[in-house]
Amino acid sequence: MREILSRLLATGGRLRSAVSRDESDGDQLATDGGATVETTRGDSLRNSLPVEWELIESAPFWLPPVLFAGFFVYGAIAWNFLLSLTDYNGLGGAQYETFDFSMYSRMLNDGAFWQAAQNTVVLLVVFTVLCLALGLFVAILIDQQIRFENTFRTIYLLPMSLSFVVTATMWAWVYNARNGVLNQLFRLFNLEGALVGLLRPAGVNAEVIQWLSWNTTALAAVIFALIWQFSGYAMVVFLAGLRAIPTEHYEAARVDGASTIRMYARVIIPQLRASAVSASVVLMVFALKAFDFIYALRGSQPGANMDILATMMYRVAFDSLQWAYGSAVAIVLFALALLVIGPYLYSEYRRGEL
Repeated sequence: MREILSRLLATGGRLRSAVSRDESDGDQLATDGGATVETTRGDSLRNSLPVEWELIESAPFWLPPVLFAGFFVYGAIAWNFLLSLTDYNGLGGAQYETFDFSMYSRMLNDGAFWQAAQNTVVLLVVFTVLCLALGLFVAILIDQQIRFENTFRTIYLLPMSLSFVVTATMWAWVYNARNGVLNQLFRLFNLEGALVGLLRPAGVNAEVIQWLSWNTTALAAVIFALIWQFSGYAMVVFLAGLRAIPTEHYEAARVDGASTIRMYARVIIPQLRASAVSASVVLMVFALKAFDFIYALRGSQPGANMDILATMMYRVAFDSLQWAYGSAVAIVLFALALLVIGPYLYSEYRRGEL
């Protein structure tokens, strides 16, 4: 890398010297009084280069991170895709002589994969929608110039600053079947028996709610915890959008006799479309990164009810040492992330903001 940077700097220096000499050669004395006359030979040399001069001059700043990202991110993704086309199982080295899609065919017939894919999509959609709705509701309340606005906003945003490991440990205590805060509260108000009868899966005999084990509550418990952590982010984005709307819009709606609900539904919320789109993209990325939370909560064997593609990929690749199959699951997860981010990036590019 040092050699590449040295060569780039040397190339830029030679080009700069060539342009300087060309410019100095182009300065000629006028015959009528000795004044210099500048020519455009330097500009013509710059224009003759195959790329823009500023691009070459700025290469030492943008080229190293591009090379690092290309090698360690996109190169790793390409290598992972090649690995998914082999049958590598962790013994010896991977054989790259022949490639096929057998791992992807195996995936289509794997019930665990479809269960993990279903859980991932449900987590993605339900978490994002509820997070946006709660964030918008809280942002509208804070926008009413309430007292202690800054304190409330800071407290509500604070969980987002915590790591997944910290929040998972805390929610593991909350969801504990015997001594958890949630079951203790329901027990205090004599609601536990009714909730056990309502939420208990068929064929299960239990007297307390197993929040993280029952198929009726496991994924919902994860979604609720993630909403608690990230709804503050949606609130901040929507609050910024509300504060950017001119007060004349509120006054015009009130002059026209619109009620508060009608004013927000017809005038204010439609203007928050950009805030909603950007917040939803970020929240969906958070949902795809829920592996940290689930792994800290339940380990690599969270059970079918809580399993998502990321935990399945880790379990298959690192617990079962099925590297090729784990790579195929990772490629599907990457394609899902592209489906989330790609349309947003393309729309920003079309608007000239990328």
